[in-house]
Amino acid sequence: MFTKNLLTDILKFTELRGAAIALHDIDPERLETAGMMARWTSEQLGAGAKIEEHLDRRSALDGADFVINMVQIGMHQATLTDFEIPRRYGLKQTIGDSMGVGGIFRGLRTIPFMMDLARDMEDLCPGALLLNYTNPMGILTWSVYRAFPDLNVVGLCHNVPYTVREIAAYIGVPHEELVYEGAGINHVVWLTRLEHNGEDAYPRLFAAMEDPEIYAKDRVRFELMRRFGRFVTESSEHNAEYTPYFLRDDGLISRYDVPVDEYVRRSEQNLIEYAETRRKLLAGESFPLERSVEYGSLIIHSFVTGQPRMVYANVENTGLVTNLPDDCCVEVAAAVDGTGIKPCHYGELPPQLAANCTPHVAVQDLTVRAVLEGNRDHVYHAAMLDRHASSVLSLEEIHDMVDDLISAHADVLPEAIRS
Repeated sequence: MFTKNLLTDILKFTELRGAAIALHDIDPERLETAGMMARWTSEQLGAGAKIEEHLDRRSALDGADFVINMVQIGMHQATLTDFEIPRRYGLKQTIGDSMGVGGIFRGLRTIPFMMDLARDMEDLCPGALLLNYTNPMGILTWSVYRAFPDLNVVGLCHNVPYTVREIAAYIGVPHEELVYEGAGINHVVWLTRLEHNGEDAYPRLFAAMEDPEIYAKDRVRFELMRRFGRFVTESSEHNAEYTPYFLRDDGLISRYDVPVDEYVRRSEQNLIEYAETRRKLLAGESFPLERSVEYGSLIIHSFVTGQPRMVYANVENTGLVTNLPDDCCVEVAAAVDGTGIKPCHYGELPPQLAANCTPHVAVQDLTVRAVLEGNRDHVYHAAMLDRHASSVLSLEEIHDMVDDLISAHADVLPEAIRS
């Protein structure tokens, strides 16, 4: 479905019709399914796209202008492992794809692929823009620009536009009328400016929080706003595992209605939806074609046509957020046009908000270093410094859990990590 959504966005632009779309997957059936979906989408939109299917990654990349990365190394079984082993130690997770122990190991599995992809791009399409949609966003984008500083890479996520739409619904205004600004790291972008018709909208959001029906929709993020003063992007189920406050015991889990193991359920549902999508394609059935909130097609269109736009992007911190570490991966507003992507200088986050991001930055840095430097010790360091894991487990338990996860994922981890 993500193939359909992104191609719908791209091919709805008149200027992008007739584009050559090279699809790559190592699974022949999934590649065939993506190809069927791509051709159906192009036909429905009358876009005349040239759809290619490649089991070989290098042939797909040859001469590309844009490379869109959305992979899952290890697929559903790896997700189950990321949840089952920590659960045995008493560590509960909700999503486990961006932060925490699950995010660390998804990063360890995926960074080697990112390095291979980047090397191929240097060889076959050195001027292309890599648009990364794969999580853990901060870890993977950081690994690419650290190892390949000359490669053009940007990390893209929908956490900001979706959050703005949710806030608009909470305070009862059209989302198009909200003026907002924020910064931070992926999934932890703090909206420091929120205005409607020239007035600060935060008093209305704080008032909306007192409505039990609205509060029940987003308990974790409302509690974080109550204590830290600003609303954070991504969902409550994500943010519950990014902090030490909500998953420590069953009482807190119940109080804040935290959906433990949520991503396992989503992953299982994804398999069902994939099978149903393939069935419908083979049967000649149709799908809705609606523009998504994703930034990818907007960036591509701006590069091609020169039309200026503003997006939110995950990029290297080159002094953009002054109280987050230099070189870390930050998510900030960015201007885009025919000359490229230009991240905007944000300045200083309120100190409590920067301090909320900084521990995650340290974990991301150590995870990237673990792979790029071949240092297994940094895997333990990253897990021990995770805010959620350290609130539940002892140092010894974290060390043993990491050993078990490395053993379970050995077939997809770098040699230096698994040995």
